[in-house]
Amino acid sequence: MSTRHQVRETIIGLLYAQDVGNEAISKYKDEIFEEKKIRNQQKKFALELYHGILENIDAIDKVINEYLKEWELEKVGKVERALLRLGTYELLYTQLDSAVIINEAIELAKEFGNDTSSKFINGVLDSVKKSIS
Repeated sequence: MSTRHQVRETIIGLLYAQDVGNEAISKYKDEIFEEKKIRNQQKKFALELYHGILENIDAIDKVINEYLKEWELEKVGKVERALLRLGTYELLYTQLDSAVIINEAIELAKEFGNDTSSKFINGVLDSVKKSIS
């Protein structure tokens, strides 16, 4: 049985793969979830996140762009872009606790990003959180 952290890791991987040009990755999501032992309630959570992000990606990107000071989302690293999209989606479209969402994004940034990714992700997501509070 997977954890929500593992679900988020997998969603980051799917978003990253799509961002680097693997448009067909969506066809294999069920196999990927099974390989990662994402089943039952966690699979439902994963599908909600993944489909929710894809369905709302333009609105999510617009919100993120509002809080990127000297950057544009297209110039942000692909891992960081995936993390921002996931975190922003969760902040805007779910009822999960914002502190948990941001903490998870920071932990994932430490895992997958570079030395400054976690601070960058924290800053942007904190701004998003404050704007909707």
